[in-house]
Amino acid sequence: MSPPDDYMGDATVDVAGAPDDPSGAELETRVANGLYTLGIDMSGAKSGHATGVAVLHDGRILGGDSFFYYTGSYSFGRGKWRGEMIVHQHTDAPGLNLVFGGREVTCGFTGTYADGFADIDGTALVGRYSIPFRARLTLRSPG
Repeated sequence: MSPPDDYMGDATVDVAGAPDDPSGAELETRVANGLYTLGIDMSGAKSGHATGVAVLHDGRILGGDSFFYYTGSYSFGRGKWRGEMIVHQHTDAPGLNLVFGGREVTCGFTGTYADGFADIDGTALVGRYSIPFRARLTLRSPG
C-alpha cells in the first residue's frame, strides 16, 4: 500500500505548515537544545516579571522558577518558533500576590530564534484574564 499523495514522510515542517525546501537551498537553523535562562515581562490587566530556567530539547519544554514549573512543547522553522506551555505552582508564596498564583495557567507563544537566543510574545490564560507576555531566552549550556 503506498502513502497518500500529500504524505510528507519525515520532512521537517515550518510553523506555517509548509515543508522545508528539500533541495537544502535554505540552511535551517534549529532551536538549540540546552539549558536556557529566561526573563518574562507580563502586562495588561495584571502585570509582573519573572526569571527562571528552561530546558528546550527536541520540541519539549521543561523549566521553572522559585514558585512555578513549566511543561510544554514547541515547533520551529526558518527562524520562527511557536509553542504552548502549562504553568503549575509548586511552592506557596505567603504575603506575595503572584499573577499566576494558585492556578494552572495555559500559555501560547510565537517568536524568533537565532544564535543562542530566543524571543517570544505570548498570552497566558489566567482565570478570566488574558495576560500578554514577552520573554527572552538565553542559551547557557548547549545540550
